[in-house]
Amino acid sequence: MSFSDDPDSLVGGLIPHLLELRLRLLRALAGVGVVLALTLPFSNRLYAWLAQPLLRSMPRGGQLIATGVLTPFVTPIKLAVCIALLVAMPWVLYQAWAFVAPGLYQRERRIALPLLASAVVLFYLGCAFAYFGVLPAAFLFLAHTTPAGVARMTDINAYLDFVLMIFFAFGLSFELPVALVIAVLVGVVTPQQLREWRGYAVVAIFILAAIITPPDIVSQLMLAIPMCLLYEAGILAARLIKPNTASA
Repeated sequence: MSFSDDPDSLVGGLIPHLLELRLRLLRALAGVGVVLALTLPFSNRLYAWLAQPLLRSMPRGGQLIATGVLTPFVTPIKLAVCIALLVAMPWVLYQAWAFVAPGLYQRERRIALPLLASAVVLFYLGCAFAYFGVLPAAFLFLAHTTPAGVARMTDINAYLDFVLMIFFAFGLSFELPVALVIAVLVGVVTPQQLREWRGYAVVAIFILAAIITPPDIVSQLMLAIPMCLLYEAGILAARLIKPNTASA
């Protein structure tokens, strides 16, 4: 084959992949759009549900405020978009998986699919733990430390940004077992090394928890303790997937 033919062959081989990528992206966006269409009519109710951890820590009659002209309209829509992305994430990840799976070996597909499913479930668990456990405890602590004569009046957009940050932080933190398994599979570490580094990992986890959580000891412990348990779960999962490295 001459060099003049190479560009044509490359383009000919690339076009089907680009068309497949376009199809998967459109399907992913369509899935998000369907969920968004279902959540938009209930955006105000969804925000009222999201605000419950803060409202329960306020005195009777306490409420959030809106400091911007468009904030009462834009903020619930912003929440509906975030919820649509969160709910549709399994569908979006499935489209990504369907695009890359044909290029993987059978063993890679057998390992990657459970890891992908575990990552989604753990992220959801992290968000649920943050909403039902961390936020109520953190707001209760802050309510008891508010100086006398100070009224807690939180802007609805600032509250949404804060909660989304907490959800994202806890969702990613709960991915620790998946990250450890991937590190073992690619040969970066071994389960034996993870066990030997347990003490350093605990210190790093507590430092990370102090950085990404609200400035109270309760929420810091509520992140650090589960992460320590997840670290142990990651070591166990890595040993089960790659047991021949356990004695390395």
